[in-house]
Amino acid sequence: MSEDQVKGASPEEQVIESARRNNVDLFDSLELEFKDTPEEFLKVLNGAHDATGDTALHLCCKYGCYEVMDRIIDFKGANLEPKNPMTGDTPLHYAANYSFQEPEYAFFLIEQLIEVGADPMVKNNDGLTPVDIVGGSNEKIKMVLQSAQYAAYAPEQVEIEGDEPEDDESN
Repeated sequence: MSEDQVKGASPEEQVIESARRNNVDLFDSLELEFKDTPEEFLKVLNGAHDATGDTALHLCCKYGCYEVMDRIIDFKGANLEPKNPMTGDTPLHYAANYSFQEPEYAFFLIEQLIEVGADPMVKNNDGLTPVDIVGGSNEKIKMVLQSAQYAAYAPEQVEIEGDEPEDDESN
């Protein structure tokens, strides 16, 4: 047997497995292996994908694995918006789909992704944003996504304080 055959799962495969199964211990032990080279762990984290093109973050959102997702989004430099090469779906799209199975967990996943900067305006290959996927099925999730969409464009619409003439209160 070659050395590669004896080694076992690659770091990328371990990241994917930890995300799929919400295995925090596996994720943490793998991160610990790279403690002296965090930039290498970031490459593994951002480069790991399964046979369908899903990244670890996709899988966390697909299966509601919020503990591993929390580890991933806390890692500085983690890609928050990888697109599945076949569907164009981001993790936020997956979380929107997950809302049909587990609305409360999906709500939490969506809130967390938005909080760290995931873009709710990204369209998948079918031209759908995450709010389009949710549709009218869950008003609470729909409102969070719509608010995030509005906030993404609001800075362009808000006038900078001090640009308007001040009222003269001495009249």
